[in-house]
Amino acid sequence: MNTATQTIELKRGQNGGALQPGYFARRDVWDWLFAVLVLAGTAWAFTQYNAAMNIYEKWILVGCAPSLIWLSWFWRPLRLLSVTVALLSLTAIWLYQTPEGADLARADQVFLLKYFISSQSAILWMSLLFFMSTAFYWIGLLTRAGETFELLGSRLAWTAVTLALVGTMVRWYESHQIGPGIGHIPVSNLYEVFIMFCWMTTAFYLYYEDRYRTRSMGAFSMLVVSAAVGFLLWYTVVRGAHEIQPLVPALQSWWMKVHVPANFVGYGTFAIAAMLAFAYLIKQSATETRWYKLAPLFLLGVVLCLEPIVFRQSALEERGSFWFVYFGVSALIVGGILSARRRIAERLPSFEVLDDVMYKAIAIGFAFFTVATVLGAFWAAEAWGGYWSWDPKETWALIVWLNYAAWLHMRLMKGLRGTVAAWWALVGLAITTFAFLGVNMFLSGLHSYGEL
Repeated sequence: MNTATQTIELKRGQNGGALQPGYFARRDVWDWLFAVLVLAGTAWAFTQYNAAMNIYEKWILVGCAPSLIWLSWFWRPLRLLSVTVALLSLTAIWLYQTPEGADLARADQVFLLKYFISSQSAILWMSLLFFMSTAFYWIGLLTRAGETFELLGSRLAWTAVTLALVGTMVRWYESHQIGPGIGHIPVSNLYEVFIMFCWMTTAFYLYYEDRYRTRSMGAFSMLVVSAAVGFLLWYTVVRGAHEIQPLVPALQSWWMKVHVPANFVGYGTFAIAAMLAFAYLIKQSATETRWYKLAPLFLLGVVLCLEPIVFRQSALEERGSFWFVYFGVSALIVGGILSARRRIAERLPSFEVLDDVMYKAIAIGFAFFTVATVLGAFWAAEAWGGYWSWDPKETWALIVWLNYAAWLHMRLMKGLRGTVAAWWALVGLAITTFAFLGVNMFLSGLHSYGEL
């Protein structure tokens, strides 16, 4: 038997006796059309914005084109998402134009910009739709007409992701119109990265929802997104954080464009894993009647909502009314989940599915967080002259990395599963939250750009 025949027989064996077509042969006409659109869009971006990009940004743009094509071939819903975001973003840019050039004052004059697709309008719609999506997922989880409400929650989540990306793209354009040297990719402060956290976390959840053919995980996964949106709205109102500001010198680096998004893939997937761990423990506690057995779950659930701000006296003194309401609502949500745990447990996927998604989310997050940490070291060497300085942010990033490295080691080497894995993932989110927000609040250092 020659090599070609062996290859055919192997493919037949892997595909139940049928000859499996090659990778490119499995692409449909829409895949190829999307690839052409991405390449054409990349060429147009080069011709249109070449003068505003440095050499690193040009290479990033070149790398994004094949990456987006591959991702859309891997998960086809990204095709429609990408095209919709591009069309809405370009529409917003077009509406800003006047005979004299771009005029940002049109954001308050043109109907579509004012109410829908200026950066701030799109982000406010994103916030509302994420809240609505979470509510519909929970209605679906708790009522008999569950599938209908969960489908509606999923559609709203997709719409919110679309508007979050539109808001991000338009904000990027708006920053370049304010003045020379101000334009930058919107991943530079807490306001901007919280937007990225919301859409990126939701996008990863929607992928798992599609792959596992279940929407009942959405109620838990979207809770953490809604919590982030609540913080984002407070931060907008109290600090006026939506205003576009020039970058501080240390952030004027192309490393920021790759380090920050990679970090937030980690943060987002770690958050999903923790919320599914919470769902796992809720499902497990469905038959538990002793209150003291449920108390640790209730306390940790509330702490995850308010950590680390509740422990900072100045935060409570300065913004106490908001946070006490926020904490009270969080406690009511966690208490309500525990009281309805039997009904919830009936609708949740099996323990095996929850455990598998939790593992895959942590594995993806750990890989990206590792890359982000390495990129951060290169950035530190460029900005401060050393790869590692034991700055509080760096130290806590290492703690996060070691926590999930240990989790994965125990999973792969010792078969970590079930209750211990779920509790560990929940505690991991508390550690990650402190590394993300708490360090900026309690500890001063080189990374204190987003102080609350």
